[in-house]
Amino acid sequence: MSKVTVFRDLSSIDYKEAWDYQEELFDEVLKSKQANSDLPAEKKKLSNNYLLFCEHPHVYTIGKSGKEQNMLLDMLQLQAKNATFHKINRGGDITYHGPGQIVGYPILNLETYDMGIKSYIDNLEQAVINCIADYGLEGHRLEGATGVWLDIDKPTVRKICAIGVRVSRWVSMHGFAFNVNTDLDYFGYINPCGFQDKGVTSLKKELGKELDIEEVKHNLKNHIAVLFDMTFKND
Repeated sequence: MSKVTVFRDLSSIDYKEAWDYQEELFDEVLKSKQANSDLPAEKKKLSNNYLLFCEHPHVYTIGKSGKEQNMLLDMLQLQAKNATFHKINRGGDITYHGPGQIVGYPILNLETYDMGIKSYIDNLEQAVINCIADYGLEGHRLEGATGVWLDIDKPTVRKICAIGVRVSRWVSMHGFAFNVNTDLDYFGYINPCGFQDKGVTSLKKELGKELDIEEVKHNLKNHIAVLFDMTFKND
């Protein structure tokens, strides 16, 4: 089966608009998969897989198992910060999305990539680990927590990329949020991913300078392509 994947950079887009678009693509991939389920491999003609990149205006999202008390602002305070709030159907607790952050939404039939959920998340994490290594940073996984972390053996442990996915019938949606030039003050209004004892960081904070986000997107996209054995097409 082909691993050709459609890549679309949605630029800056409202969170709910992007979520609705994900749902549309998810349904497309799932329906194609179901329609082909009884066909022999040589006759299967599956729909596209998709990788979306975007940035969002200030928004907080909380997963199905999240605790609302990890949101430290009320609705009026949220409005004062020009931020919105959404309960969504991914795993994980609360997180923040905003300008200067690369948000990635892979909508993939994981059977195409011969991946289970754990290996899928591992590959997303590894792509970011490989990307920040391009900038001289050493990223790690942290036992008991998804995402990419720095200095996991020190009190200054901090997260540079959050991951929260939904997989249904082996089709994925939602994804990752990688802090590049992100305003980290917005993380101060939540307990990120439910943690009260761990920090959050960005490429900008770690390197002491603003990054060319288009360059970082390009590098990250290439690392994803290698790890998932993808060939991208733009349409």
